[in-house]
Amino acid sequence: MVEFLTDEIDFSTYEVETDNKTKVLPAGAWATDMAAKLRSKQTEKRAFLPWEKTVGHFAFRKGEVTLWSGQNGHGKSLITTQQVLSLIGQGEKVCVASFEMKPVTTLERMTRMFCGTNPYSPEYQQGNGLDAIDSLYANFFGWVDGRLWLYDQMGTATSGLVCGMVRYCAKELGITHIVVDNLAKCVRGEDDYNGQKSFVDELTAVARDYQVHIHLVHHLKKPAKETDVPDKHDNKGSGAITDQVDNVLMVWRNKGKEDDVKVNGQNAKKANEPDQYLLCRKQRNYDGSGEGEPTVQLWFHRDATQYLGAAGDPPQFFVNWPHEPTRY
Repeated sequence: MVEFLTDEIDFSTYEVETDNKTKVLPAGAWATDMAAKLRSKQTEKRAFLPWEKTVGHFAFRKGEVTLWSGQNGHGKSLITTQQVLSLIGQGEKVCVASFEMKPVTTLERMTRMFCGTNPYSPEYQQGNGLDAIDSLYANFFGWVDGRLWLYDQMGTATSGLVCGMVRYCAKELGITHIVVDNLAKCVRGEDDYNGQKSFVDELTAVARDYQVHIHLVHHLKKPAKETDVPDKHDNKGSGAITDQVDNVLMVWRNKGKEDDVKVNGQNAKKANEPDQYLLCRKQRNYDGSGEGEPTVQLWFHRDATQYLGAAGDPPQFFVNWPHEPTRY
């Protein structure tokens, strides 16, 4: 006698049971994958921070989300702009979606960093000086052609729109790194914890599914004193933001040094301290033998608006990797 399956049977129990059975496997099921990963590690495509001294300690991997956070005025946009130029120099394709800055302003910052000098200095404002800057700008736009995109959208954007933009960049343009500046513009309010959690959760899923790296800029809570060194728990909003992302990089400007130098000049006790710190406070998938959560000391070059790896270093030339001193 033939038996038939009818809608009188409750299939839900079997669906759960079957699903669990397919997901619970013996450890040996991953043996081949483990062996392949071990052998492919040296050829796996990764990207790095702009400073060669950090290569053994931090890397940007495909399918991850990195949170860049800091207080207002501490250089988040500047340091992520320098990171974008470095990524292009490493052969990556990048899209910048800034909801607080016009594309032309973003490009002004990039070209100044690329030139390694201040194009608004008096010597560049006439004659041969203007021609020299025009030539450098032409070099810049030739270099970024087919490597850099900007999302022309200011103000608030819905989380769905942002995630759609990321998918489009990855699928249609082959972009590998996407900067979203910043989280507050993608969620209704600072107290919308569920919205923040949902948005970051979707970003991590998109990064994983499309194998792109997403750089998400975020604000810190206002500290008791601006000279207080931040911690990853100082990020505004839901604690789930820090929990969900793969990497946390915190930008901290050494205001204590600046105040000391202003008051005491050459006698300042903090004169030899770094101008800036980049604090790695999470790197989920680190597999190296160095320091997986490094504190990177940086010095600011005012004319180039670049952060440098050592005091007295010349500005970086982004066209090559590792970055040599600027040729301009």
